[in-house]
Amino acid sequence: MDPINFFEFSTGSIQLAPGPLQERFQINKHYVMSLTNENLLRNFYLEAGLWSYSGNGGTTSATTTSLDGPENWHWGWESPTCELRGHMMGHWLSAAARIYSQTGDHLVKAKADFIVSELARCQEAIGSGFLAAFPETYMHRIVNGKWVWAPHYTVHKLLMGLHEAHTLTGNEQALRIMVEMADWFYRWTDPFTRQQMDDLLDMETGGMLETWAELYSITKEKKHRDLIERYDRRRFFDALLAGQDVLTNKHANTQIPEILGAAKAWEATGEKRYRHIVEAFWKCAVEDRGYLVTGAGDDAELWMPAEDMTRMGVGQEHCVNYNMMRLAHVLLRWSGNPIYADYWERRFVNGVLAHQHGETGMIAYFLGIGAGSKKRWGSATQHFWCCHGTLVQANAAYHEQIFLQDEQGIAIMQWLPSKLSAKLDDTSIELSIRQDGQNGLYPLNSWNVEGMTTITKVDVPAIPVHRPESFIYEIKLSLTSSKPFCLKLRLPWWLHGQASISINGEQQQGDWQPSSYAELHREWIDGDIVRLELRKTLTAELLPGESGMYAFMDGPIVLAGLVAEERRLVGKPDQLESLLVPDRERNHSWWNPGYYRTKGQDRGFRFIPLYEIKDETYSVYFPIEPC
Repeated sequence: MDPINFFEFSTGSIQLAPGPLQERFQINKHYVMSLTNENLLRNFYLEAGLWSYSGNGGTTSATTTSLDGPENWHWGWESPTCELRGHMMGHWLSAAARIYSQTGDHLVKAKADFIVSELARCQEAIGSGFLAAFPETYMHRIVNGKWVWAPHYTVHKLLMGLHEAHTLTGNEQALRIMVEMADWFYRWTDPFTRQQMDDLLDMETGGMLETWAELYSITKEKKHRDLIERYDRRRFFDALLAGQDVLTNKHANTQIPEILGAAKAWEATGEKRYRHIVEAFWKCAVEDRGYLVTGAGDDAELWMPAEDMTRMGVGQEHCVNYNMMRLAHVLLRWSGNPIYADYWERRFVNGVLAHQHGETGMIAYFLGIGAGSKKRWGSATQHFWCCHGTLVQANAAYHEQIFLQDEQGIAIMQWLPSKLSAKLDDTSIELSIRQDGQNGLYPLNSWNVEGMTTITKVDVPAIPVHRPESFIYEIKLSLTSSKPFCLKLRLPWWLHGQASISINGEQQQGDWQPSSYAELHREWIDGDIVRLELRKTLTAELLPGESGMYAFMDGPIVLAGLVAEERRLVGKPDQLESLLVPDRERNHSWWNPGYYRTKGQDRGFRFIPLYEIKDETYSVYFPIEPC
């Protein structure tokens, strides 16, 4: 089996530090906990015969007013009449498990444990091992070639949530439910020919392959390995291995979960074909295709043509964004190549953060970047798009790629304020990342005590006169005993020039270039402090397929122009100081990264970070006419 370069730390080892990201995490946690048990379980109860509703008053079966009427139920894609109903349950379980694993909040675990126990009750009432918020007949209809909206997709979400409830919170009942469901699917698919299975797999099976691989990793049972073989989508996978473009204008949300399944199948079985499938997909989806300034290669859930993304419409979709981040994380662990962490960062800053409303926590299904785009926000209980599900997962998983480990020591992959508590051999170590938001930039920042102290006290070091051009981080190490190991620091693609690194105030020397690692080998002792400064600059990125059309980035941050139509700019894209100048540099106790205004244009307008857009109309790409 080929080597894996990086490994994740154990569950609960990483926590976010207080600050803007933790606040986003808490907004998401509050939303997750606000969804009632009754509403999450309602459609499962309905299918199991454990609940029904006959209206309010005036009938023989309902003579009094019910306080649990339809006005209080979940609607949209979770309505009792929607064929996709039940998908949110799996996302919810996954998010709750992730939240508990980081916070240890027993209220979250108690709620999740109760829901799992009720799902078990529903499974027992159904009596066949099957469990879903829709009837078994949906499965029989699709195998007979009759259209149903993605029942496999919905079942996968449930299995995924149960798996994470088991692995992240230790819920054994969740695993038992999974095993019974696997037994049902094994019996159901047992008589199918390979032709029937191939036809079935062409109907959006979501991440079923990943689920069976996850289950096989735990049980090592032959029938679970057989399910991996049965859910191997050969028509798609073999075409990828042959070098064919089987992505353009195809449904990205169908294909990416299947590739994540291939990735897990390689890790579970060691069969090299699965790893080659994943690598062939990345080449076709990212390397050969290119991507927009946000990192997206999709529009309206469909893959755009390679290097021809001029006909973009409603914009990138959140599930695609989240699942491509998951895939980049897999490839980073396998290869160790920092380009995958660069990609993850681009899609985190300009995807996860930009799709979520910073105040309400709600989701924008699509994120447009064409002229006159506008984010359209979902509601708390009336929509439940697929992106609602990946919203609660993504915003419960900021921590996943911050710290990784290899044979040499610890690697910092994402520069997000946080703390790692772990052991290297017999040495307990705590490593914290603090972001200096006064001498450097701090995205998403708002009122804070450090900034308030800086602007009120006169006997403290002065902050810069103008907005800084760097991101500055302080890494503090606490160890129970001295320990030699390598601390790897990822230097991002947007780094302007070389990184500046000091240890305990002593400047370090090295050739530290963008998209690489600074490897710090030494015997670390308790109290060591590493200071890292990453300079950034304004850059212009060309729209794939159209010369003269550009978007702007401030380091890792995509800028959104506050205009409702396409505006032609006059200047030089490689000399952006002729086009844009800093604007509204500071707001009370914090700097505003990504704030600019046009210079020397017929009609001036402002830019702010794409992730700060709420209800404004905006544009991201602009034609630039050389002056």
